[in-house]
Amino acid sequence: MESANSKRLLLFDIDGTLIDSAGAGVKALQHVFDREFGWVDDFSGIEIAGRTDSGIVHQLLRKAKVDPNEQRIHLFLQEYVERLAKELPQCPGRVLPGIEQLLRQLQQKPQIVLGLLTGNLERGARLKLEHYGLWHFFEFGAFADDHHDRNQLGAFARQRAREKHGREFDSAAIDVIGDTPHDIACGKAIRARTIAVATGRFSADQLAAHEPDVLLPNFSNVKAVLAELGW
Repeated sequence: MESANSKRLLLFDIDGTLIDSAGAGVKALQHVFDREFGWVDDFSGIEIAGRTDSGIVHQLLRKAKVDPNEQRIHLFLQEYVERLAKELPQCPGRVLPGIEQLLRQLQQKPQIVLGLLTGNLERGARLKLEHYGLWHFFEFGAFADDHHDRNQLGAFARQRAREKHGREFDSAAIDVIGDTPHDIACGKAIRARTIAVATGRFSADQLAAHEPDVLLPNFSNVKAVLAELGW
């Protein structure tokens, strides 16, 4: 158990970990894709879960046989965020079980620092979490704006934690929490403790194959989760 004076940095993914937006993000992407290229696509062959928004758009432009240069990606993402704001209220999404109670309890603990580590653009992350009433729980985050490669985002999160708290968070004091193999890989990239939760598109068995440090079915039993993880 850590000392009372130590701090622990918890970095949460969003989609499939904190919320289920009922496909609002995908619908927004499909709307922009149809508007840009004039055809509806089911996005088969496009990897979305756990990827950065910029990386997803890179895949979509290649599928449309369009050069995925920086300017095209930027314009596509601008339209995506505008559409996302319209899709969120129309989709019957939800905060995942136990999350709101978990975050409330963690926020009250002075040794816990809450941040985001997500493939969403910062504007998209804020839209989603404000819609579901969760944005205020997090002090800072690392987002797709920072880098298209998800595995590079941990360094940005650590830097922002250091700037805000005036101390270095070493790997042993960081938890990366997410629902996809990409979240596990992202955590391993900074040698953090990786906590996988089977509340997204990947089953517990699929997540286990990527060897997270901890594997949870969900966050429903908040008391048990806090005890197991030492939070």
